[in-house]
Amino acid sequence: MKLQRSAALCVGVVLLAACGGGGDGTAPAAPTVALTAPAAFASGLSGTLTLAATATPASPSAPVARVEFEVDGIAAGSDTLAPYEASVDTTAHASGQHVVRARAVDAQGQASAWSSATVQFGGSRSLPAGFTKNESFVTGLVDATAFVQTPDGRWLIAEQGGAVRVVKNGALLLAPFVQLPVDATGERGLVGIALDPNFAANGFVYLHYTTPVGGAHNRVSRFTAVGDTASTGSEAIVVDLPSLSSAANHNGGALHFGADGKLYVGVGDNASSARAQDLADRFGKLLRLNADGTIPADNPFVGRAGADPAVWAYGLRNPFTFAVQPGSGRIHINDVGQNTWEEVNLGAAGANYGWPASEGPDNAGAGVTAPLFAYKHSAAAPPGSGPGGFFTGFSIAGGAFYPTTGAFPQAYRDDYYFADYVSGFVARMDLANGNAVYAFAQIAGNPVDVRAGADGALYVLGRSSVARIAAP
Repeated sequence: MKLQRSAALCVGVVLLAACGGGGDGTAPAAPTVALTAPAAFASGLSGTLTLAATATPASPSAPVARVEFEVDGIAAGSDTLAPYEASVDTTAHASGQHVVRARAVDAQGQASAWSSATVQFGGSRSLPAGFTKNESFVTGLVDATAFVQTPDGRWLIAEQGGAVRVVKNGALLLAPFVQLPVDATGERGLVGIALDPNFAANGFVYLHYTTPVGGAHNRVSRFTAVGDTASTGSEAIVVDLPSLSSAANHNGGALHFGADGKLYVGVGDNASSARAQDLADRFGKLLRLNADGTIPADNPFVGRAGADPAVWAYGLRNPFTFAVQPGSGRIHINDVGQNTWEEVNLGAAGANYGWPASEGPDNAGAGVTAPLFAYKHSAAAPPGSGPGGFFTGFSIAGGAFYPTTGAFPQAYRDDYYFADYVSGFVARMDLANGNAVYAFAQIAGNPVDVRAGADGALYVLGRSSVARIAAP
């Protein structure tokens, strides 16, 4: 677990809490604190930043012992004497959104709630201090869409035109793993790739692609790897999805095995928004299948009249990417928005994410699962004040849970990293602190997928290259 990261962040709002106490067995009252600097939604902060707070003891018998300060859930100093202050070097952080906070601890060990502010650090720093970035780790790709790492360290990279490219020992091999005949019009083509949980023994690779055979439709097939290529004739069709309309967008694509061993498939609404709410229709859904394409008996709509039993969650517009947390099985679904919002949704069996009546937090009423985090296509007024804070973008893409172990500093582990295809940012969602989101990196290319590598680095797939972000 992360040091001093158990309290939830409240973005941009001062939190004050005091509870009564006494000899009746109730907890002693806690002190109160107010972060006084910087101001909420302050932007363009640079150089050395002074964090300041006032604190008040709950009683004269329990004076304030110290005030602790944090930036993005990471300790930034403490002060034992009023005025309570700490200094932060903004140049040690990526430019963009950050959350600063303070809490008071009294002589009896009682701690206040955190008092927090969402702010923006200025400049053009594309990484936190101590991290390195190689945006040319792999080059020479053509319209890449998704990637996955094999247990022996190779990368299999899907290209929209139907090729699966192989990166071995840091080099892009000339021969593809497989070349599929696909319809690559618009957002169609080869759009998803996943490895069987038992890949090391069976060599199974699952691909999600648009086939023109029998009319354009999406298909998930299984292939068997033999060395660096797919065994000739090994394709086994897992599932054929319904025929596509003339619309070539909102195609979804992501493909992952859950911790439960089931295959999850992201399917867009095929530019027909009403289909996302129709439980009899597989468009605008996250599907859950057995590895052979049959339906798990415990899917949420099995047995419901008129519902497709493959549906696991619905009300999605274009879930181009999603991610599964190893171990816990937690799923984050990135839903690409239309006019206003991009979403990170917590996957749940039977959940309705509201599209098309709801986008982002708008109209997320009864029966709708609101997003964990949403950011707008334009800045809030004042900037930083909306649900997405200072983040703006147009197409959420990629997503990876960094594991509990790895080369990243402990404070950066157990977090969710996602990107935006247009804005090029990579953001860090702090699961231990109320899903607060911080600036982490900036990528020159157009990110489409994100993975945590076996070597502890974070890999970001662009349309033509792979970037590697590492910590010493």
